[in-house]
Amino acid sequence: MKISTLIACGLLAATVAGAQSQSQWQALPDIAPAPADNPTTTAKITLGKMLYFDPRFSSTGTVSCFTCHNVMEGGDDHRPTSIGVHGQKGGRNAPTVWNAAFLSVQFWDGRAATLEDQAKGPPVNPVEMGMENLRAVIDRIRRIPGYKPYFEQAFGSGDVVTMDNAARAIAAYERTLITPNSAYDRYVKGEKSALTAQQVRGMNTFLATGCTSCHQGPAFTGPPLPVGTGFFMKFPTYPNSPYVAKYDLLKDKGRSENTHNPADDHMWRVQTLRNLVYTAPYMHNGSVKTLPEAVRVMASAELNRTLADTDVADIVAFLESLTGPFPDQLMPRLPPTPGDLLGP
Repeated sequence: MKISTLIACGLLAATVAGAQSQSQWQALPDIAPAPADNPTTTAKITLGKMLYFDPRFSSTGTVSCFTCHNVMEGGDDHRPTSIGVHGQKGGRNAPTVWNAAFLSVQFWDGRAATLEDQAKGPPVNPVEMGMENLRAVIDRIRRIPGYKPYFEQAFGSGDVVTMDNAARAIAAYERTLITPNSAYDRYVKGEKSALTAQQVRGMNTFLATGCTSCHQGPAFTGPPLPVGTGFFMKFPTYPNSPYVAKYDLLKDKGRSENTHNPADDHMWRVQTLRNLVYTAPYMHNGSVKTLPEAVRVMASAELNRTLADTDVADIVAFLESLTGPFPDQLMPRLPPTPGDLLGP
């Protein structure tokens, strides 16, 4: 579940790395793209927000999407790894949900192609929400009569209370969770006073250090790719970096944990750099507590570089400029719970 780190700032193929130049800094779009088979509507957003906040999606009735992805703050939970049903701890740091709509794949290992696919994962994860299967999830929702009118408003009449439609609604809501118009966005649009002198220095140092070989594009997650085609990089690239042992960065094998392909060992989806001031701790295991330390870790473990303290401070100042204004979030009113819904 958390997009909150500086994963994969390493070397990329020359055809991509060479294409990146200072003139290619891109602002975040004001509207997130939606797939043709799930156009965004107000009714879907309303329903999706309700489902996002509803802990009845979990076996114990205590864990919701919001539990690990707090949209009242950074879209994460600030734990090294999240806590799910029965107090179980997950294996990875919860990625932020803010601007997830601009990612070409979801989860740290890219195992979900779309937001719609991603929404079906946590409810049936035994550690996260702990439902037996997706049928059990939607049967739970069907047993809450107050939900049916909202599904009908979003998807029409008939048998519309389905897991696919629940996932479509959640994805529609998540596509509203974007943060354009940061100081950086205003700067690249021409407002040259939007960044401080230090932030401009940090922007140039970020480029010169090689971070843009991976962290490019509007969301700083890599080059534009078709939905479902993830941009992955190996992390750490330099396993002899002292930070690798210090923060136990090799324990989790990344993408290969899902694909079971040794070629995917320690491959990770490149993470967004937006709103990092809100998403500590960092890295896939949540082991790095501060943003300056995360910059040092990435420079060393991914680029084999040791940065001066002044360069670290400048890059951090630039990264802080990627924090955009958050749209207001009002807690939804959920339908009432039948007395027998959650068992004895």
